[in-house]
Amino acid sequence: MKAMTMETTGTQVTAPMCPRSGQAASPKRFLAGLLGIAAASVLFGPCAVIARGNLDADERATIELFERSRDSVVYVTTKAQVMDFWTRNVLSVPRGTGSGFIWDGDGHVVTNYHVIEKASEVTVKLADGRSYKGTLIGASPAHDIAVLKIEVDFKKPPAVPVGTSHDLRVGQRVFAIGNPFGLDWTLTTGIVSALDRSLSEEKGNTIDHLIQTDAAINPGNSGGPLLDSAGELIGINTAIYSPSGANAGIGFAVPVDTIKRVVPQLIKSGKVVRPTLGVEINEGLNQRLAQLRGIDGVVILHVTQGSAADSAGLKGATVSRDGTIVAGDTIVAVDGKPVGTVGRLLARLDDYQVGDTVNVTVLRDGKKVDVRITLKAGV
Repeated sequence: MKAMTMETTGTQVTAPMCPRSGQAASPKRFLAGLLGIAAASVLFGPCAVIARGNLDADERATIELFERSRDSVVYVTTKAQVMDFWTRNVLSVPRGTGSGFIWDGDGHVVTNYHVIEKASEVTVKLADGRSYKGTLIGASPAHDIAVLKIEVDFKKPPAVPVGTSHDLRVGQRVFAIGNPFGLDWTLTTGIVSALDRSLSEEKGNTIDHLIQTDAAINPGNSGGPLLDSAGELIGINTAIYSPSGANAGIGFAVPVDTIKRVVPQLIKSGKVVRPTLGVEINEGLNQRLAQLRGIDGVVILHVTQGSAADSAGLKGATVSRDGTIVAGDTIVAVDGKPVGTVGRLLARLDDYQVGDTVNVTVLRDGKKVDVRITLKAGV
């Protein structure tokens, strides 16, 4: 820190000058400098404040994206009913928080299923501070998607612009807006780190085609939008991979192409009608049978009469007179894509619509056989 010397009434006064940007100072010099600046400001006036320079184009674009998108993002809080052990009274207690986004002009809000799971009350808070009761319209646990509805009488919040995810590329910039740890309307940025990831849940469901990103996603971000540089929705933030439970640079989002397929069904009927083969399968049994037989596939236990699989001639397992299980067909691929678990098979079928025809590869008597099957609606 340099000093300037001035004469005043015959006495030499030394006053520190304001430090220049990037100039380092020791703690003692820094403290002395602060005291000197305070004294100098009395004698000579305050330090000159340099006006902020112009923001670069990238900063301006990020700011504009956030300001344009924040009104479409909501803060979701939930409560659960619990019974007091001693009084037997039922109480409503806070359960958790999450994020969501406005889907359309009719008040539909999209969030994660796990955000509202087992909740007795849901409150949706808008960016302008207004809060509304959220009514559950429908949910798909297999996709971790839920649709709520709020009744907004005036000044309806804008819906988030919807983009596409099938044409994403690794390296694209992404932006996540949400409420991590209750810190509402937080913006984080990153890139698309990988595509077409799969995530197996504790209940056995497998979510396919996930977007992996290094944008900071923490508890409370769940259900919030993942946007591209144009401010269009490309995914819904759903999970993180972290030993500590906090952001570790690996987050996952359900792609918007899946959301566009699931949400309209939830709004229309409250559930998702998934295409099915019409076969009975079980993950626990499948793991044991596949291991015993030394194969990687899904063992068909039973074929439902009148189902798509029945019409195509697929065969289930049978039990001989001595109680031995005689294997039938084992599904190893759908349209050339391997399926080694029940969850993966269901996720593969989820890429199709009811009425689509797929090529199912089965292992039958030690040989691979391709069978064309027209998918029917599941129950």
